[in-house]
Amino acid sequence: MNRASAERHIAAILVADIVGYSRLMGMDEAGTLRRLKALRRELIDPSIVTAHGRIVKAMGDGLLVEFPSPVRAVSCAVQIQRAMLTREANLPADRAFRLRFGINLGDVVAERDGDLYGDGVNVAARLESLAEPGGLCISRSVHEQVRDKVPYRFEDRGKLELKNIARPVGVFALSAASLASLAVPDAENEAEEAGPDPAHDVSKEARSRTARRILLAASLAATIAAGGLGWWSWSAQRAAEPASLIAQQVSSPLKPVPGLSLVVLPFANHSNDPEQDFFADGLTEDLTTDLSHLAGSFVIARNTAFTYKGKAVDVKQLGRDLGVRYALEGSVRRTSERVVVNAQLISTETGAHIWADRIEGERSRLGELQVEFVARLARSLDVQLTQAESLRALRERPNNPDAADLSMRGWAALNRPRSLGNADEASALFERALQLDPDLSEAVLGFARATILKVTARWSLDRTKDISLADEKVRLVLDNKPDYAKAQFVKGEILRGKKDFDGALYMYDVAVQNDRSFAEAYANTGLAKILSGSSAESFDFVRKAIRLSPKDNLINIWYYYICHAHTHLAQWEQAIEWCNKSIAHGPFWIAYADIATAYAWTGRHAEARGAIAELLKIMPGYTVQKWATTDWSDNPTFLVEYQRMTEGLRKAGLPES
Repeated sequence: MNRASAERHIAAILVADIVGYSRLMGMDEAGTLRRLKALRRELIDPSIVTAHGRIVKAMGDGLLVEFPSPVRAVSCAVQIQRAMLTREANLPADRAFRLRFGINLGDVVAERDGDLYGDGVNVAARLESLAEPGGLCISRSVHEQVRDKVPYRFEDRGKLELKNIARPVGVFALSAASLASLAVPDAENEAEEAGPDPAHDVSKEARSRTARRILLAASLAATIAAGGLGWWSWSAQRAAEPASLIAQQVSSPLKPVPGLSLVVLPFANHSNDPEQDFFADGLTEDLTTDLSHLAGSFVIARNTAFTYKGKAVDVKQLGRDLGVRYALEGSVRRTSERVVVNAQLISTETGAHIWADRIEGERSRLGELQVEFVARLARSLDVQLTQAESLRALRERPNNPDAADLSMRGWAALNRPRSLGNADEASALFERALQLDPDLSEAVLGFARATILKVTARWSLDRTKDISLADEKVRLVLDNKPDYAKAQFVKGEILRGKKDFDGALYMYDVAVQNDRSFAEAYANTGLAKILSGSSAESFDFVRKAIRLSPKDNLINIWYYYICHAHTHLAQWEQAIEWCNKSIAHGPFWIAYADIATAYAWTGRHAEARGAIAELLKIMPGYTVQKWATTDWSDNPTFLVEYQRMTEGLRKAGLPES
């Protein structure tokens, strides 16, 4: 590089890319390239030209663009993202293009060949990687220039450390949901700043047509979002879906979120041994359960909280994403016989620490230490801690800490994404724990949970034997701890395995009464409603689970439950939309069965065949007969609806046998 030939200047730099482009190329290289060329030709390049931008270079799916002003850069990005809302609405969510943009105003070095480099470009690239799919991130320098000139309200994410950037950068974001709900700005005002440019002027009639098209697209987008039917608004959040958006799109069967709403972030492990992570994780999970007993509390479920493990967290953004007012964070230091816990309660509205404490003691007294800790927190929030005595009994630790460690490792395996391997690993760890301490209730319950999971996931080689074994184990726990929510939930799963759905619904209900953050219990209530022939009653319960744990590793399955309820009700368009959301968050074989059925019944035969092809990639050799003879339920209403799905799979082209 000949630096003597370079010159410096201030520029508004935009960096863009397509999310998941490598995955899309792997699925369909020729088709993806064809669609990318059409997208550039029909939307992106004309929008950049209209905004007086200059494409510095294209890098596969990425673009580096220079603009004469931040206003033009932001307006161009917004225009493109809004157009994307409806551009590929006919494609499945996992195949549609989703863009993200980063915009910075800063010093750049320009080469004679037109290339740019320097911190101004580097910061824009880092901002692009922070943007939500379907959204954009801008630097504080850009925000200062545009905040009074464009009608977009950006979220302040605070100052963030960016890779290879010397100083923290103020970051502001515009989400996909915000873009969908924007009032349509005056098309002429969007391009105001640099004054008229004869080389790029657009006739008044053309501008009017453009404004009308944008208005139509935005109106359609707003209508879809208001009805909870826009697949794009969900697929654009695969990486990080804020609970605040979910709260707008789904209703809760219970109370609205109360003032005492919080998330327990994963406690950091400050022990010398990194393998003690499981110990900090176990404490985090226990505190999540304990704090849900605070009167009037709303506590985010542990699976979503654990997605923040090991990450730098902006607590203000965390509050907006999860819809909570407080975050509890802390650390654990564990030696051979002693435990030290430090914790802080932080306001997500101000970022201020409003309470901090430290407890320490013998490992054997950990249960008492936890109860003491929760009581201190309750007093600091001026609320009453209910069921203190039952909590104390619930958290008592055994005399054999090694057995407790094995049990906690078993639960950690169960909390990982569902697989037969994880279930088998958990079973083995619980068995080892019970060899050391046969009366350890957490190990007894864990073994029951792993066993019944194999039944409900259709991994069991002897369903009758495994159901009986799980039932025997969970009864031992409930005899001693009749109000233990986790045991009540496992009992519900056993009853579901027996096809006693009324009994399962009762146990799920008492479980959530004892742990109001038990997201999986809400979701499985929805599933049991479907299996018992009451699909129309399932939606609110599954949506409640999504609200409690929007980043759960089961989220694609919960989205499928909503799809499946719509399928049973022959609401084919809604089924297609929700199954697309499920697939977008992670391929799930049975979602392809439902979406193929829905496509077939709506006459979309090419899409139906495509869904069957995806199903057979995951489940080679699957047939109509296998589907028809799977014994999910013997409820008469369910069976009639299920038969309609079987016929739909025949129409879709699934092999008969």
